[in-house]
Amino acid sequence: MSNLTQQAQGNTTDELQQILNTQVANWSVLGVKLHHYHWYVKGPQFYVLHEKFEELYNTAAGYVDELAERMLAIGGKPAASMAQYLKLTTLQEVSNENTAEQMVGQLVADFEKIAGELKSGIEAANQEGDDATADLLTGMVSDVQKHSWMLNAFLGK
Repeated sequence: MSNLTQQAQGNTTDELQQILNTQVANWSVLGVKLHHYHWYVKGPQFYVLHEKFEELYNTAAGYVDELAERMLAIGGKPAASMAQYLKLTTLQEVSNENTAEQMVGQLVADFEKIAGELKSGIEAANQEGDDATADLLTGMVSDVQKHSWMLNAFLGK
């Protein structure tokens, strides 16, 4: 069956579904991490970071929903439990107390990792002729790169 026929029937390859599920897991784990940072940030930058982390965990929740709904629309089955997220994620959970700067630095690293993975997802979607998925991931890359830039500026980098 050709990729175009596959797409017309609403099915994608296992590779693209795996890429999307990794992102569902990453954004879910990142959402938990961002809640942790929101609750535990301290210091002179508390208010700014407290608000930013809330904005980012709301963004993460939106991305989980968009990715999962896209997967369902193209015949996939999104991960939907913490056990699945922890098995699929490429990110690290929060493991100890961090300073505000360490929190921001970890988010930059996470965003850079996610951006690279999203670019691979765009390539996979393009290979399958799945323009809608490629477009979704392209918008996410742009957003992630903007957040990474802003957080790096906060760190003075």
